[in-house]
Amino acid sequence: MVPKHHDSQVIATTFNTYFATVAQNIHTENFNSIDVNDPLNYLYNAFNEQIPAINLKMVTSKEIENVVKSLKPKGSHGYDEIPTKSLKLSVPYILSPLTYLCNLMISTGTFPTRLKFAEIKPLHKKGEKSNISNYRPISLLTAFSKIFEKIIFTRLTHHLSDNHILAKEQFGFKNKSSTDLASFKPINDILTSLTKKLLVGGIGALSSWLTEEDSPG
Repeated sequence: MVPKHHDSQVIATTFNTYFATVAQNIHTENFNSIDVNDPLNYLYNAFNEQIPAINLKMVTSKEIENVVKSLKPKGSHGYDEIPTKSLKLSVPYILSPLTYLCNLMISTGTFPTRLKFAEIKPLHKKGEKSNISNYRPISLLTAFSKIFEKIIFTRLTHHLSDNHILAKEQFGFKNKSSTDLASFKPINDILTSLTKKLLVGGIGALSSWLTEEDSPG
């Protein structure tokens, strides 16, 4: 329950404790049987050849400038109180140090600790406002962390794409792809095969309501 008084420190501590433990509680309740090594085993078995080591190239001032331009000019901000709107306006004056810091991050393999901090705000979803489970957290990151993240994201994406590491069956969360294409592909394959007078078959799971007598075999 959300504390019924006006002590902001107690309320903040209560929300922090809840948000910090709720994910772990869900994991403990539902995922104890999952082998955490399964994803690694898949990667080891999916590729016959060793995956090339990733090579993070240095950034240019032009790349930094384009990344900043791509940010939405929001007035919200993280704990540093610098909104992206102000960052976009000041980028001509801080472009050089930003480029230096970003290249230092890449060369040392270190993401600045202070840029990992976020300001957490509870957002009421629905139901009783006194029930803490009816809130979800929103993390407000610093504008500078978004720049660094986009730089690393671009390089990781290129590495995964160039070396064909992602499974071709994955459509979500990929550039120039979508879950709509995931639905389109099998439909297109079926229609193409039917047009070529080929046999088309499908396999589906039996519904759970079938009795033992109804089940085949």
